[in-house]
Amino acid sequence: MGYKVLELKMKTDYTAEELDDVIRKILRISDFTYSIEKQSLDGRNVKDIHWVVRVGVQSIEIQNDFEPEIDNLLIPFRKRNEHVVVVGNGPAGFFAAFVLIQAGYMVTMIEQGPEVYTRTKDVKYFEKTGELNERSNYAFGEGGAGTFSDGKLTSRTKSILREKKFIFDSYVNAGAPEEIKYLAKPHVGSNLLTKIVRTLREDFISRGGTVIFMNKMTDFTVKGTKVKSIETEKGKIKGDHFVFAIGHSSYETYRLLLSKGVKFNLKNFAIGTRVEHPQELINQAKWKVPELPGVKAADYALTYNFNDAMTVYSFCMCPGGMVVPAPPERGLNIVNGMSNYKRNYPFANSAIVAGIDLQTLLGREMEPIEALEWVLNLERKFYDFSNSYNAPAVKVQDFLRFNTTTSFGPTSYPFPLVTAEFRDLFPKDVTTSMMYALKDFTRKIYGFEEGVMMGLESRTSSPIQLVRDEMRCAGFENLYVAGEGSGLSGGIVSSGADGIKCAMDIIHNSLL
Repeated sequence: MGYKVLELKMKTDYTAEELDDVIRKILRISDFTYSIEKQSLDGRNVKDIHWVVRVGVQSIEIQNDFEPEIDNLLIPFRKRNEHVVVVGNGPAGFFAAFVLIQAGYMVTMIEQGPEVYTRTKDVKYFEKTGELNERSNYAFGEGGAGTFSDGKLTSRTKSILREKKFIFDSYVNAGAPEEIKYLAKPHVGSNLLTKIVRTLREDFISRGGTVIFMNKMTDFTVKGTKVKSIETEKGKIKGDHFVFAIGHSSYETYRLLLSKGVKFNLKNFAIGTRVEHPQELINQAKWKVPELPGVKAADYALTYNFNDAMTVYSFCMCPGGMVVPAPPERGLNIVNGMSNYKRNYPFANSAIVAGIDLQTLLGREMEPIEALEWVLNLERKFYDFSNSYNAPAVKVQDFLRFNTTTSFGPTSYPFPLVTAEFRDLFPKDVTTSMMYALKDFTRKIYGFEEGVMMGLESRTSSPIQLVRDEMRCAGFENLYVAGEGSGLSGGIVSSGADGIKCAMDIIHNSLL
């Protein structure tokens, strides 16, 4: 059996039959199978936008003995008497638990929020009434924050290829489209993720795992350098190893970890706002046509970095999506972006954020607990502006002209927009840098100045970062903090991979 890799130029709405014909004509073979290894959109020439498709073709008619290498995650199984307790059911917590159960451990996973379908109902109720459930919202509940933040699966980290393949294979087995394995910008969508998360949980339970929802960790017991047990609302749970996959929004748990001697340092993070446009405007700016057959919606990636200004960049761009209210607790006003699989909503949005070094911004040294409080105070400030989850907002062109916006058109945000002067809400250095950047972005994307800046985007990542001894928390023998809560990963894939690496570290140390 021979094997050959081809890189092909295909029209944006090509069919499987057309791809078959191209392969057959190029290789002059009739009996073959193929798999798409990568597919990316080339939009550099708006008159010739096309897919670049890399395929691996297998056939007895190909004259070589090359076999593609498959870099799988190897999970050594043996029946073990060790019990692992996982706190948090986002990507990091779930994939840590999923690997450990396949390695033969007893695994208990607790989650302070509900299962994902109940969570979906709670989110809809919040958007209808403004009554926030602090345990079940866009930040907390089964699936973690990633379930309701677009479902992007992009990751450029080269050191997690095996973990990434394991995650993608698991998602596809649970119902995700096969295309996530080869698209350059894979995306599942929040509507599909809710189903996938539930299916994966059922798989985990069928293998002997235990999941306890609506069960918050309130404390944990340390003896020497080992964690012995955790206290929860439903009682004490003892274990041999502990993985805390708390996410980057559980500030209450951060305080608990710091009080127990878990070491964190400050890290750079980003704050800014969501900017929303009509999707057709972005399509027209990027493609010069209102729509492109075979492509859901146009996206963009923007960065501005000049002289002493902070770096400002687009983050978590959601084509065909919506801006959503994402506070983890009452009295805070935060926004995020999401989209469903089809990306067919009439709006596009992206966070436009400035990267900050908090100690430089404030001109003083700070402790990790102070950094958390600074972020909370900013989020309270945005809430207090209207004493609600209404989003402070201003049109980009008005912001650039130092004007306020008197009225807004239709938006995707479920609550009203409130006219605001962002220079009174954000630190001065942030708004100054954003002004320079937005001027630049209006030159790069025609019509960008017509967008609306709405709300505060403050949870792009944690402002603090875990100190590790290899994978374990420094100073602890059996405690791991995984995923975005560690401040060492960001997004679904890198967080899931971090959880897997923590699990593999537990397995490796058990084999020594």
